[in-house]
Amino acid sequence: MCEGCPRPGSGWRGFMDLPAQRRLTPAGPWIDLSHPLSADMPCASIFPTPRFERLREVPKDPFNVTQMTFVSHAGTHVDSPRHYFNDAPGFEGIGLDRLSGEGVVWHLPQQPDAVIPLAALQAATPVLRPGDILAIDTGWAAKAGTPDYERHPSLSVAAAHWLVAQRIKLFACDFATPDLVYHLRAPGFDWPVHHALLGNGILVCEHLTGHAVLAGRRVEFVFGALNAVECDGAPARVLARLLAD
Repeated sequence: MCEGCPRPGSGWRGFMDLPAQRRLTPAGPWIDLSHPLSADMPCASIFPTPRFERLREVPKDPFNVTQMTFVSHAGTHVDSPRHYFNDAPGFEGIGLDRLSGEGVVWHLPQQPDAVIPLAALQAATPVLRPGDILAIDTGWAAKAGTPDYERHPSLSVAAAHWLVAQRIKLFACDFATPDLVYHLRAPGFDWPVHHALLGNGILVCEHLTGHAVLAGRRVEFVFGALNAVECDGAPARVLARLLAD
């Protein structure tokens, strides 16, 4: 074991300094970009299937009570840096300014198992600004609930490092993980995209949906992740609306 080598789960580099948010002028209504919470919401096959059970039910009981059982990475959710770094915060240490603000939606249609190259991001518009939120629409949300959903695209490692250099604050995708799809991973796979993004304080939202109508525009986002203490992920109600500029 080498001296000075980072321990597994350590090495978080903190949140990047970002520009102050400017005053925004909305140009449309809020749109919900979240999969409804249900037993049918998208969930990676490596995790238990979500369960929703009625513990109390009218008219047998005086009220209805539902018990929900699912991992924090099922459905539309946000990853905190604690997902890979034990020396990083869960949601109790993430300010609302990191979960909201302006950004862009890029339409980047992909084939099954594709790895999105750096060149595709560099050519996309509108141009990213420091402090932006980036959501990509690959068309994968429409495949939720089908076998093809498991053959989702991913980000190349070069693309992930480029996003760090652009100083975005949150990356959102319409599939299960921006890292290489499960069945293509070689032994020793170490989730380099998550490490690059979360390691530099860039939050990650997965299983986004409904954002295709916003593609090619600047947008205001709200990622309503639950304030789960020391948690690696949290379900989120994600909202967005078009901006005037």
